[in-house]
Amino acid sequence: MTLKKKILIGYGVMFALLALAVAWSVTNLVSLGKASDAILSENYRSILAAENMIDALERQDSGILLLFLGDEEKGVSQFRDNEAVFLEWFARARDNVTIPGEAELVQTLQTDYSSYRRQFSILTDRRSAQDGLAVLSQSTYQNILHPLFSKVRADCVNLRRLNEETMYAASLKAGRMAGRAFWSTVLVAAAAMAAALVFSLMLSERISSPLRRFVEAARHISAGDYTVKVPVESGDELGLLAEEFNKMAVRLGRFHEMNIDEIIAEKNKGEALLASIEDGLVVFDTGLRATSLNAAARRMLGLGYSGTGNAPPCADIIPDARVCDLVRKAVETGRVPDVPDERRIVSLGEGELARHYLYSVTVIRGRETAHSGVVLLLRDVTRMKEVERLKNEFVMAASHELRTPLTSLGMSVDLLLEHVARKLEEKDQDLLRAAHEEVQRMKALVSDLLDLSRIEAGRIELEFDKVPVFTLFEHVQAVFKGQMERKSVHLGLDAPEVSVRADANKIAWVLSNLVSNALRYVNEGGNIALSAVRAGSFVHLTVKDDGPGIPPEYQTKIFQKFVQVKGQAAGGSGLGLAICKEIVRAHGGSIWVESAKGGGSAFTFTLPLAQ
Repeated sequence: MTLKKKILIGYGVMFALLALAVAWSVTNLVSLGKASDAILSENYRSILAAENMIDALERQDSGILLLFLGDEEKGVSQFRDNEAVFLEWFARARDNVTIPGEAELVQTLQTDYSSYRRQFSILTDRRSAQDGLAVLSQSTYQNILHPLFSKVRADCVNLRRLNEETMYAASLKAGRMAGRAFWSTVLVAAAAMAAALVFSLMLSERISSPLRRFVEAARHISAGDYTVKVPVESGDELGLLAEEFNKMAVRLGRFHEMNIDEIIAEKNKGEALLASIEDGLVVFDTGLRATSLNAAARRMLGLGYSGTGNAPPCADIIPDARVCDLVRKAVETGRVPDVPDERRIVSLGEGELARHYLYSVTVIRGRETAHSGVVLLLRDVTRMKEVERLKNEFVMAASHELRTPLTSLGMSVDLLLEHVARKLEEKDQDLLRAAHEEVQRMKALVSDLLDLSRIEAGRIELEFDKVPVFTLFEHVQAVFKGQMERKSVHLGLDAPEVSVRADANKIAWVLSNLVSNALRYVNEGGNIALSAVRAGSFVHLTVKDDGPGIPPEYQTKIFQKFVQVKGQAAGGSGLGLAICKEIVRAHGGSIWVESAKGGGSAFTFTLPLAQ
């Protein structure tokens, strides 16, 4: 049986009990009504009839007295009028005979009253035939009429008394009946209320008891105890719910076991992957503590291979403050600060044992936007830096060795052009001039290579000073004034009154190189603009032109050595932007380009603001 049917049956029983109480109350009310009606119909009407008959009889007696006093007409009239009244009430009393003994009293009353009326008629008939005074004597009234009057009146009083006693007995009976009705109604209502209370308690216990077991079982499951069972005690909805709950607990237990196995498998897989890679990986939580390190990271940081112990702070395992500062900014902001590759090199160890690592930071994000930590990747670039160092030394040595013969060769070609060219044929002069141009280009290339090698090797000497930006712009404007006029190019200057901490000659060289490139690619009548904007503790200097622009695939490698855009006129060695990048980096700044094909280019580099 379902729980719904049980509840409906229970409420049906309660409704039946309530209906029984109401029916019992109605029955008692009907019985009381009948008892009251019986008192009225059986007794009160007879009592009223007796009272009126006594009243009419006394008025008849008064009429007889009037007759004795000589007022014959009035006395007879009063007697006859009240005779009709008496007979009318007598008829009602006779029709309402309902109690034992009443019929005999009525019959006696009828007989006596008939005698009384007959004697009155005899008396009045004699008076008409004889002398009235002789007939209507006091003895006649005392001996004949008054005894009959008293007997009829006594009969009426007996009839009234009989009905009064019967009515009193009926009233007592009705009172007892009302008392029984009251207490029986109270008893039935109390029984119905008790049954309803018992049913409500049983129903509430029947529903709440399984729910308490469900709550207790749910607490066990939330605590990780999936073996809990809810007893199935019935086949109703609560029993079905208990069965489904037990099935759910079993499935959750299986899922839990599966998840643990999968988590352990994924953890082992992750640890195997981390252990197999040669790059160092360090996981930091939001408190900047290293919660996990792979074997490579422990080897790089000299922490040994023990994986136990508390998570050490970043500053305790990485001596370079720049790395921990980058990790801290990533944790605080949720994004990785943009740092050039050349500034993301950290050296660990000293002397010949020093190793160089390229580091990068990745934010670990949760399901939502919140992050739970960062991962620090350390890549060993010691061998690459050593190769770079050897290459730079080779380039520097080769350039140095080439500069002397190139200088001699250039001087020889210059002397030939100055003293012998006029004696040569025109095609020989062209060959000599081509040789002169190639020697000059080779000398420029060697000079650029030497400068770049010195910068990359850290052998360049910078003379930092407080330099107004506008002074740098005016110097560049003066240098390129003639070339701008010949190509009808407008050079605009927009510099605030700020100064930068820089080597004026090196930065002027950077600006000249950028303006020279812009002038090379901009069309006649074009525009070149120099501008500067203060941004925090740095100043952004921009050289913008309205030339053909740089294709997107070249914008990320335009600052590498010997990279030139295909399809555009090559007028340099391909080292100018690489040298600019190294000079800017030596000042602690960075350089980038923003360009769109056909929309011009904007080269921007940053310099620290002079204090």
